[in-house]
Amino acid sequence: MAHLLVLVRHGQSEWNKQNLFTGWRDPDLTEQGIAEGVESGQALKAGGYEFDVAFTSELIRAQKTNDLILKEIDQKDLPVVRNQALNERDYGDLAGLNKDDAREKWGAEQVHIWRRSYDTPPPGGESLKDTADRVLPYFDKEILPRLLGGERVLITAHGNSLRALVMQLEGLTREEVLALSIATGAPIAYELDDEGKILSKKMLIEREAH
Repeated sequence: MAHLLVLVRHGQSEWNKQNLFTGWRDPDLTEQGIAEGVESGQALKAGGYEFDVAFTSELIRAQKTNDLILKEIDQKDLPVVRNQALNERDYGDLAGLNKDDAREKWGAEQVHIWRRSYDTPPPGGESLKDTADRVLPYFDKEILPRLLGGERVLITAHGNSLRALVMQLEGLTREEVLALSIATGAPIAYELDDEGKILSKKMLIEREAH
């Protein structure tokens, strides 16, 4: 039996647009972000996808994207579980800073290491490993049993929380995950077997990741 799991990164936020480190800060969607959420829902509807439960983070950009998707697929009453474990990576002292300003302050190489290394956190923040250490136990305990029990699952979350999850699902190495970027508002549909291994993967929208 194939088990359906769809991952969606939230649509563009106000801080994405302004090139700011966001993390656990809570900016809203831009008009483009709203359009991306709607487009995600339309792509899912066109593909005939339906769900039994949706999971999202405690941040408004993910929650609103999830709401837009559910409206488009005519499942506004779907049970939605919100949990901080699915929040974006905490950027600590970088949160709210323009990425170009951060490069001027700390140097482009250091900022690149903070953004793309696996286990080097920015000051006061989380590395991708730290993010994975909260996302993956939550997925394994709360989401995977429902998925393997036959429920069709939608997860609407964030670039780094989803990167951590994709790393586990696809068995990526630390080096491979560093090159992985997930585009806003572009659903990734997986079919998993009874052991949680991938049977198929489909990108419903091809969009460049930023």
